[in-house]
Amino acid sequence: MAPFLGALAVFALIIVGIILFNVFGSDTTTPGDQVAKAAVGQNDALQRQDFAKYQTFTCRAGQGSEADFVARQRDSVTKNGERYLDDVTDITVDGERASATVTYHFDKTKDTKTPTRVTFAQEDGAWKVCPS
Repeated sequence: MAPFLGALAVFALIIVGIILFNVFGSDTTTPGDQVAKAAVGQNDALQRQDFAKYQTFTCRAGQGSEADFVARQRDSVTKNGERYLDDVTDITVDGERASATVTYHFDKTKDTKTPTRVTFAQEDGAWKVCPS
């Protein structure tokens, strides 16, 4: 009976720890984390062809119209396959502007990684991907 009660106590401590972390854990993220989140969010919105989400992660100057957004994405998928984001590195934040190297690959060329320098800006209190 003692081993069972010991295991139950350890399990209970783990659950309590998880709850405490979720309640009192830090919601603070660094600007670099927020920049990476913008890159990932924009790519996800592209793949889902979700223009509303795309607008959330893209500077106003780079949004265009929903019809153009859908047409460009469908054309890209037809030619290259889905685009996957592999990594966001070399993040540099300077005030309300930032840049990072975002590495992608496409479904039809899985072994070809495409690192691209991407520009970001803070708009409406959030980091967004901007056209260079």
